[in-house]
Amino acid sequence: MSKRNSQSAKTAARERLRVEREREAKRAKAKRQIVVACSVVGVLAIAGGIGYAVVQGNEPGYWEAKKDAEVVAPANTTGTDGTTVVIGKDSAKKTLKIYEDPRCPVCAQFEQVVGPTVKKDIDGGKYKMQFIGATFIDDKDNGEGSKNALSALGAALNVSDAAFLDYKAALYSAKFHPEETSDEFKKDSYLIKVADSVPELKGNKKFQDAVEKGTFDAWAMAMSKTFDDNKDGVTGTPGFVMDGKQLTADGQGTPLMTVEDFNRVVGEALKK
Repeated sequence: MSKRNSQSAKTAARERLRVEREREAKRAKAKRQIVVACSVVGVLAIAGGIGYAVVQGNEPGYWEAKKDAEVVAPANTTGTDGTTVVIGKDSAKKTLKIYEDPRCPVCAQFEQVVGPTVKKDIDGGKYKMQFIGATFIDDKDNGEGSKNALSALGAALNVSDAAFLDYKAALYSAKFHPEETSDEFKKDSYLIKVADSVPELKGNKKFQDAVEKGTFDAWAMAMSKTFDDNKDGVTGTPGFVMDGKQLTADGQGTPLMTVEDFNRVVGEALKK
């Protein structure tokens, strides 16, 4: 091989090597661009996901949102948002306020023991009863049962006063009232099952639709706020008030848990 041919071969080899290096550099650059682009998309996706999660986290829950929703008041109610629930004969001169939380085990005990006496007194015109519903037990365990049961009570009240009283008694009965740690009342199906023990509500489609559609959910939250904002100084359930004064078995806050204590204390209040 001549020197000339040898030199030409070397030059060609160097040129092929240069071209190959340029191609490799271009491929590497393109790869880096793709990686960067994917990284940016990934970061944006993550940021978007975090943003969505933050927005979702800041959105109120179902029941929280119902605090600001338009209230549909049940029939047989008066006052702001229908939160005044008074049952009894017009001839009765005084009104006994009863504060209760549907999940409250002590309320269940009261209703099972003294509830029939209260109903007899109301039917006899001895006094009217004003019901104030609370939902604070839900707040203790992030539950829903007190609110859902209170809404169902609104659906019963929408049927009639009598249906309301009978349904309230059924919810608090030994047969149907769950342990405080069991949020059974959050299930619409369970509330309807309890209602089937009440003649006026058994198979009542109007009542069932109201429970399943949450017709009175906003009303339940408005009623719960009535408890939270009460001026009677009641902070727990069951609570009893007549003429602005809390009624207790011993003047020390003990609830009226026996028929004897109830008749004695309410009887004294009726005389004043």
